[in-house]
Amino acid sequence: MHNSVKHQETIDYFLKIVWQTVANRYNQLVTEFGITQSIGYLLINIDEKEGTTVSQAAALLGLKSTSLSRMLSQLEKTGLIYRESNAGDKRSVKIYLTDLGKEKRHQARAVVKQFNNYLDSHISEADKQYLTEMLKKINKLTINYKP
Repeated sequence: MHNSVKHQETIDYFLKIVWQTVANRYNQLVTEFGITQSIGYLLINIDEKEGTTVSQAAALLGLKSTSLSRMLSQLEKTGLIYRESNAGDKRSVKIYLTDLGKEKRHQARAVVKQFNNYLDSHISEADKQYLTEMLKKINKLTINYKP
């Protein structure tokens, strides 16, 4: 009997499949507000007063700045954000929420809060703590992995 790992049994398979399921569910929930899960995530993470630089936003979403700029152009067209040159650094651009963007952020936050309350009501505090610690550990091990 050889030690082959079925792809369905790997940790990375479960991480991927669970995240896809969550993201798809979020997409179904926020579609009524005319946004996607990744747009909602971005809106939630734009600093209300200071704005957020394009590079910070790219890092948050795990995107290259070029991929993000298409998304930002779309958000600007739909009136959710506006961009301004960073006062301290003319090369850097900051993203700010419009009033409509703030409204969509509020809706996205409510969806996230409701979903997390749902998870919390079905997962014990101890299990949640353990899962969080394990995910942090997997993240750290992955960063430090040198074959």
